[in-house]
Amino acid sequence: MAQLGALMSPAAPADPPVHDAAGARLAETVRFTYGYMPAALAGYMAGVGVVAMLFWGVASMTLLLPWVAAFTLMCAIRIVVIRAFRRDAAQSHAWTLTDWRRWSLRSNIGTVVAASLWGLAGWLFYDQGTALEQTGLIVIVYTFCVVGIPVLAIQRRLYLAFAGLVFLPLLVRILMVGDRFHYLLAGELVLIISFTFVLANSYRQALQRAIDLKLQADELAARLRVETLAADAARREAEIANRAKTQFFTAASHDLRQPLHAMGLFAEALRQRVHEPEVAQLVNSINESVDALEGLFSELLDITRIDSGGVEVHDQHFEVGDILRKLRLHFEPAAFEKGLALRLRGGQRVVFADPLLVERILRNLVSNAIRYTDDGSVLVSCRQRGDRVLLQVWDSGPGIREAEQKKIFDEFYQVPHTGAVSPEQRKGLGLGLAIVKRLAALMNAPLAMRSEVGRGTVFTLELPTGKAPRAPAQVLPGKGPVGITLAGRLIVIVEDEPAVRAGLEVLLKGWGAEIASFDSVAASTRWAHNCDPVIVRPDLLIVDYRLEEGRTGVDAIQALRERFGASVPAILVTGSTMTGHDKEAQAHDFHLLIKPVVPNRLRAMIAFKLGVRALGS
Repeated sequence: MAQLGALMSPAAPADPPVHDAAGARLAETVRFTYGYMPAALAGYMAGVGVVAMLFWGVASMTLLLPWVAAFTLMCAIRIVVIRAFRRDAAQSHAWTLTDWRRWSLRSNIGTVVAASLWGLAGWLFYDQGTALEQTGLIVIVYTFCVVGIPVLAIQRRLYLAFAGLVFLPLLVRILMVGDRFHYLLAGELVLIISFTFVLANSYRQALQRAIDLKLQADELAARLRVETLAADAARREAEIANRAKTQFFTAASHDLRQPLHAMGLFAEALRQRVHEPEVAQLVNSINESVDALEGLFSELLDITRIDSGGVEVHDQHFEVGDILRKLRLHFEPAAFEKGLALRLRGGQRVVFADPLLVERILRNLVSNAIRYTDDGSVLVSCRQRGDRVLLQVWDSGPGIREAEQKKIFDEFYQVPHTGAVSPEQRKGLGLGLAIVKRLAALMNAPLAMRSEVGRGTVFTLELPTGKAPRAPAQVLPGKGPVGITLAGRLIVIVEDEPAVRAGLEVLLKGWGAEIASFDSVAASTRWAHNCDPVIVRPDLLIVDYRLEEGRTGVDAIQALRERFGASVPAILVTGSTMTGHDKEAQAHDFHLLIKPVVPNRLRAMIAFKLGVRALGS
């Protein structure tokens, strides 16, 4: 959504006289490109600085210094072009299609020049460094292939040219080394960049549709200014368009999660094949970035739906235990992995509120509590206070200083830490508590927070008491530790996406597991009926939700358990955050993972399901 906001830069001319759809799209694309360009130039210069530091004293100065000078000159020229665009945009409100094409051509020329310089870096410097410098150069080059997606993917040919100019010289140079390791490395890089192209294509389609929606909204706004008599009808139409936009971004985020999921799995496989500490650290950074991007999708979507009025409150009487059982199902593996005790109390209380919004609030609070607590426990309690019920989330984390407590509900605000923090704590996006505050305000439910540095924090949500309590449902017991590795474990995979299935196979085999992998419910069922359940019995099922011909992962779990027994543990992986599978998970005794699943999270879930405290990587 931030990128769509950037399309309408204050410096860009409003309402250009371009009436055909293609011309309007070109105008929006040019606006977006020039709005994004300063950030791109800053990234370029940062990348140039990193390359210079890596190869200073290693590469030939007669090559390195001219390359740095050429890049600096290119950036200076592009800054001049940006200023000229803004100056002309401020002076003219009547640009023609020819004007937009002229500015687009200037931007595209700059993009090709920048790509050529990055490609030249790979060609010139790769064979002049050690493994550390070479790995750093690969990461920098690939990073610019990825970060170019938001601004260039809308122009498919331009992005292909950009990525080709950036990546191919480096790839050729790696192949020219001529040994087996570099051939394997080149093959893996080709595979990774191929999935990057898939991601770019998905993003292009998403952004193209978003631009179309924006153009439709602009046209609607223009009609509203003229057709005052039809204001009420037009307002209702705009609300429908807004809901459609939210639904579109939900579907788009699902499609984007698939290649991100595969990217994380292949990155982990690369780390297992290249046994260099620097490469392992870089792969860990990629996995952390994939995990953070997944969180960003979900949280930005939540903020968008709330602020656009897409979230409605439907109060009803319900037992808090219904939500606590879902929280145990979702967060017990994460707490288990960190060695924390997750305690849930007061499930028999009944409140009158919207259960979906209350669950979303508690999910954000419990997620934060587990993320920032390194030792002790997280407690979710429900207590009666007169005619009100207090839902509280306690943790034994580091606490929040008094000076920071008023700011924690602001968007993108993260509490600064004076001491060292773990990577898990740094991955917060600063949106979780902003979502909590908005949802509580929608329900008119008071929200309070108390914290003491060094002792922990408690958040309190106050809700009215409900009626007609029900008997609490039975809570499934946890499993104890029975081993420490996947050696000798048989894991069945049912996944219809070839790239994801291949990534899972490589990753799990690297952890020592034996694999039986299938692309459909039918194929896995045939295999099960051909096996002797006395001799062959799976230790774990990992299944995708959406499978062939409308069938689901739940069907696969049921079919395999009919053959091997109802006690076989199962994990269901899905890319959808809008379809609630919690009731199915409780009814059929499986756990959920939302794509993209980084290897560390998958390892934690497998450890929990098998009762293993730690898995070797």
